[in-house]
This record gives sequence, C-alpha cells and structure tokens, in this order.
Amino acid sequence: MKRFIDIHVPVSNCNLKCHYCYVAQENSFGSEKTEFLYSADYIGKALSKERLGGICHFNMCGIGETLIPEEMIEITKKLLEQGHYILIVTNGTLTKRFEAFTKFPEELRKRLGFKLSFHYLELKKKNLMNVFVNTVTILKEAGISYTIEMTPSDELEAYIDEIKEFCKENFGALPHVTIPRDMTKNEIVLLSKHNLESFVDTWDTFDSEMLRFKASTWEIKRKDYCYAGKWSGLLNIGTGDFSACYGSKLSQNIFKNIDKKIDFVAIGNGCKIAHCYNSHSFLALGNIPSIRTTLYSEERNRIDARDGSTWLSEEMNEFLSHRLEDYNTQHNVLEKYINNCKKVKIYSKKAIRKIQASVK
Repeated sequence: MKRFIDIHVPVSNCNLKCHYCYVAQENSFGSEKTEFLYSADYIGKALSKERLGGICHFNMCGIGETLIPEEMIEITKKLLEQGHYILIVTNGTLTKRFEAFTKFPEELRKRLGFKLSFHYLELKKKNLMNVFVNTVTILKEAGISYTIEMTPSDELEAYIDEIKEFCKENFGALPHVTIPRDMTKNEIVLLSKHNLESFVDTWDTFDSEMLRFKASTWEIKRKDYCYAGKWSGLLNIGTGDFSACYGSKLSQNIFKNIDKKIDFVAIGNGCKIAHCYNSHSFLALGNIPSIRTTLYSEERNRIDARDGSTWLSEEMNEFLSHRLEDYNTQHNVLEKYINNCKKVKIYSKKAIRKIQASVK
C-alpha cells in the first residue's frame, strides 16, 4: 500500500433520505452536478501505479449515493486494472450496479470491496431490506469483499436488539459502528443527545473496533508529524483536483497533464482541523506512524458465524492489514523541518535550497 487516496465522487443525489445524512442535514440533495470531465480510460492512466509510485488503496464515496453515476462501473474497472485495491461506500440498494461488478474478471474482483452502509430504519421504511440482504449475497457469491457499517443515531437506540438479531441472522455478524457528525455546527461535534462517553457505552455492544478507535481519537487535536498529503490525499475524480487533507488549502489538478509529476507534500506538523474525525481511516492506515492503532482490516472484517467465512477476501484482508509506513520512508529531523517550511511556498525549489543550506 504505497498511498491511500480518498476519492470524492461528484454526486449528491440519493434514493434514501436518512435524517442523519450530511446531505439531509444541509438540505443539499442534488446540489452538486454529476459530471466527469475525463473518460474512465484517461482516469486509469492518470492514476496508474507508476505515476502514484505503487499500488494504492482507493476509498470511493459520494456525498449522495456513490453508485448512481453509471460511469462508476468503468472507472472502477480501469483503476483495478492498474493493480489498485478499491473500497466503495454505498447504501447497497442498486442491484444492477452490483450485478455489473460481478462480471469483472476474478483477478479484479478479489481487489474490490464495498462498504455497505446499513440504514436500518430507512431500509425498513422503503421496503428495501431484502434488497440490501440480496446485495450481500451477490457480493459473497462473487468473491467480492464487503463490510457492513451503521451510523448509530439516537432514534435507533430502541431498535438495538432488533438490529442485532436481524444482522446475525442475515449477515452472520454485527455491523461495525461509526460516529455521526452534526453538520449544522461550525465545530466538529457529535450528532447525539449523549456525550461521547455515554454514546460509546450505548453502542459498544456491537463490538466494533472502528467505533472504539474513532472514539479514542475524537476531539484530540493532532500536533504530531502527519504524512497526509504524501502518503495519502483527497481526490475529486470528476475534476482531478487533489489536496492533502480536509484542512489543507493547497490544491493541484492531477488530471490536466498526466505527464506532469504529482507533488506529494506532507501536512507535517501543520494540521488545521480541530481533530482527525476520520481517524479510523487516515490514522489507522498509518499517516502518523507514532500513533499505534488497530489495523484497518480489524475495523472492516468480521467472521460470518453461519459458515465461518469472512467479509473480506483473503487478498483484501492481507492488504488492509498493513500500514502506509510499511512501504514508505519516514522523514528524518532535517527533512521534517524542510517539509514544514516548504508548505509556505510549495513550488519554490529555490526557497527550499536556501532553507536546507541554513540548517546545520
């Protein structure tokens, strides 16, 4: 795993209307134009393992339902053909999309996985529960990895026992659990009537490593040296705009000229956000090597008690059981100093040489 790229898919429409969804909170359904400026073949070349420095882990997610754009099928295939591993966030209800993915060659399917968001109340309301369960069956039979996760809202508390029973019967295990954010506030705050401790106590019965690790880093400001921007990044796959992290104001377009080298520059000690609210991905994958964490595979995998199989394929589980530091070189003290200064004027090589010469 040379790099982790969190890919934004330009779509804000969705066939579900969950009240805790970021789009619903901001009332922005359909606010983003779904447009891909480049073809799937071009995107594959732009994100080749040669250009990115090696095999990467892509997380693909839209603000709305990720798989609504039909282009996602061919884009995913082209990226898999480059040798990368991909996880796609989806609500699991667009059956035809999953059937299309099952037609991929086996070599591609074993490096593909889906983060199935289990929106329990909305699925029940729209009579889509059987559709979701069928999706799991489709993926399992095709040898495609999947992981089931749930956004725990206060309204779900009355259904905890019911949810557990349903999941054990249909998935062989409980879903993993995340932490919802209140997008109506300027700060990064928990979307719950509970404080964090009470919230975790309520949902820890799902035995989710994702919840536990995410809670352990919640509201902790990171001043450590972070390799986000060098080992990971954010990419709008519709436009090619690439940035280091959520708090970074520096951006470059990596699609306009695919012969141009990509500038991978670490955030370093300059993180601008209050806390790493997606720590379960960025920190668990190792952007801050000094923070020892659970493995990302442990936040995603489960054993299906019905037959002893696992949600992740053997290949996917092995890949996600490594950290970025395993395949990247860490900066020494001098390099960290230079990098922190470089961000002031990111493309000035002359300034960097002057700084380097002044350091004994």
